[in-house]
Amino acid sequence: MKSKNIQQLAGHEVLIIGDLMLDHYLVGRVDRISPEAPVPVVAVTKEDYLLGGAGNVARNIAALQGRPTLIAVTGDDEHANCLTGHCLEAGIRLRAHRVPERPTTVKTRIIAHNQQVVRVDHERTDHLDERSYDVLLEMIREELPGRKVIILSDYGKGLLSEGFMQRLHALLDECSERPLVLVDPKTRNYHLYDGVDLLTPNAKEASEGAHLPVNTQGEIIAAGQALFGRLGCRHLLITLGGQGMALFDAVNKVYHIPTFARKVFDVTGAGDTVIATLALGLSSGQDLLTSCVLANYAAGIVVGQIGAAVATLEEIEEAARKLPKPEISTWLE
Repeated sequence: MKSKNIQQLAGHEVLIIGDLMLDHYLVGRVDRISPEAPVPVVAVTKEDYLLGGAGNVARNIAALQGRPTLIAVTGDDEHANCLTGHCLEAGIRLRAHRVPERPTTVKTRIIAHNQQVVRVDHERTDHLDERSYDVLLEMIREELPGRKVIILSDYGKGLLSEGFMQRLHALLDECSERPLVLVDPKTRNYHLYDGVDLLTPNAKEASEGAHLPVNTQGEIIAAGQALFGRLGCRHLLITLGGQGMALFDAVNKVYHIPTFARKVFDVTGAGDTVIATLALGLSSGQDLLTSCVLANYAAGIVVGQIGAAVATLEEIEEAARKLPKPEISTWLE
C-alpha cells in the first residue's frame, strides 16, 4: 500500500445518516455483595461518555482527517447537549433534529475489573413521526449537493424505515451525480436496503440475512450471492473477523483480503472503522478494492485496542510499512 493512497483519504467529505447514541461507561471495582440482593456492589472510580452508533462512524472519519457531516435524531435533553459537545470536540459537523418526546439513546455499561457487569439502555426504537422525517429529509436535501458518498449507519433505533428509504432514494435520483450509498446493516432491517451500492455486514449479519452458514469459503460465497439476489445491491463486503474480508465486487467476482490484525483485544466498533475508511477511500476517488485494503488496515489497528478505538493516517502508514504486502486472492471470477 503506497503512502499516497493513505494520505489521499484526508480532506474529503462524507455524509453520515443514522442512529446516534451516547456510550456511557461507569468503571469501578467490586469488594462486596449487596445486602439488599445477591448482586455485586460496584464502587465507581471512573466515568466516561463517548460517541456511539453513527457518532462513532463520524468519529472514525474525523480521526482519518476526513470531513464528516452527521444527520441524526436526539432527544431534547442534557444527553443531547453532551453529544453536541463531543461532536464539536471531535471535528464532526452535527445536524441533529431534537425530538422532545424521545430520549437521547444512551447505553450505560458498568464495568468492574475489566469485565462488563451489566448494560442499561435508555432508548426508543419505534419509527419517527412524519414531521420528524420531513425535517430530516429537508436536512439531507440541503446536504446532498456535491456529496460523493453517503453512509447509512443503522443501529435499529427507528430512524430508517421503508417510507424514509423510499423518500431518500427519490432525493438521490434528483442529484445530477448520484452519490454512492454505503450501509452498515441491522439484520432485522435487510428489507430496507434494496438497491444500495455497498453493504458491509459482518459474518453473523451476512448469515442471518442470507439464512445460510458462512463458515467455509464456499458457504461465504453462497451467502453473499444470496444477499445479492435478495437486495440487488451493487457490491458487498463481508467482514470475517480473524479471516479478513470477502469483497464481492459483483455477484460472480469475489476477492479475499486477509486480516492485518497482529493482536485482537476488542472488536467493538470495528465495523464502524471499516465503513468509515471505505467511504473516505471512495470519496477520494480510489477504487473499491484499494479502499477495502485501507479499511482492513484500519480495522486491524482498532481491534488491537480496548474499547471503540479509532485509527489515524499515521497508524495506517506505519502498519503498511511494517507489515507484509497483503496477499489478495481471487475466490471467484
